[in-house]
Amino acid sequence: MTTGNDTARTGPEADHGPTARRAGDDATSGRDRPGEAAGDTLRVLGTDSDLEARLGAELTAFNNRATGADDEADLSVRVTGADGELVAGLSGWSWGGRAGINMVWVRADRRAEGWGGRLLRAAEEEARRRGCTEMSVSSFSFQAPEFYRRHGYLDTGLRDGIPGGHVDHHFWKSLVTDPAATLRVVALVELAAGAVEAGQRYEDAVLSLLGRHGGRLERRLRTGDGRTEVHLLRFASRDGWEAFLADPERAALRDALGDAAPTGRVLEVHEV
Repeated sequence: MTTGNDTARTGPEADHGPTARRAGDDATSGRDRPGEAAGDTLRVLGTDSDLEARLGAELTAFNNRATGADDEADLSVRVTGADGELVAGLSGWSWGGRAGINMVWVRADRRAEGWGGRLLRAAEEEARRRGCTEMSVSSFSFQAPEFYRRHGYLDTGLRDGIPGGHVDHHFWKSLVTDPAATLRVVALVELAAGAVEAGQRYEDAVLSLLGRHGGRLERRLRTGDGRTEVHLLRFASRDGWEAFLADPERAALRDALGDAAPTGRVLEVHEV
């Protein structure tokens, strides 16, 4: 579970860490069938440390086989006062060149001393040392979303329905490029009548080129008739965006469609 820089947060959202990510994936080969095996039982419990440990081990093994990444490791930063008492702390993980923050907490009487930022910088530096290129975190709206934005984290989505009318903000930050140089654009794409399927295949192919230029597709939306798409794109820099536009493979794909090539409009956007 991820947190803001003030208040520890616990609950059912353990899926932010690598061990429990995509927990349903390991169950795709079968379905629960009551009575399939004599003697099987199903129980609903509270805390079950043995079950937690077993699920963690099984899903870690599954994830490692699926991705080829087997370097999962915990990450923590601790601040201890002269009296030996805990002042602040951060917990997280690294895995496959990525890092994430689970919990951040600063004791109430030691807040406003800059410990949140120091914890974050220490975790980012350790993640870089481990070869990670990016870090992710989530924060409830009553915790510290602005704190993460001030430290260069970009919004990637949110989930509403949190008690009290709050939302859960999801953030991402590159650990290898300057966050201030990040460029985000919205592309409004119109597909030619009579060539909708060809236009969609073209967009599939063009969007697959983003990675070679430091770009990433954050959202891809499509209207019910399939003729209009909206793409939210993020690039590490303007140079990457311009290199994507000039990519010869992209140009060749467009030339192959001729008059049936999609048309569109691009807007540079930022968070408000």
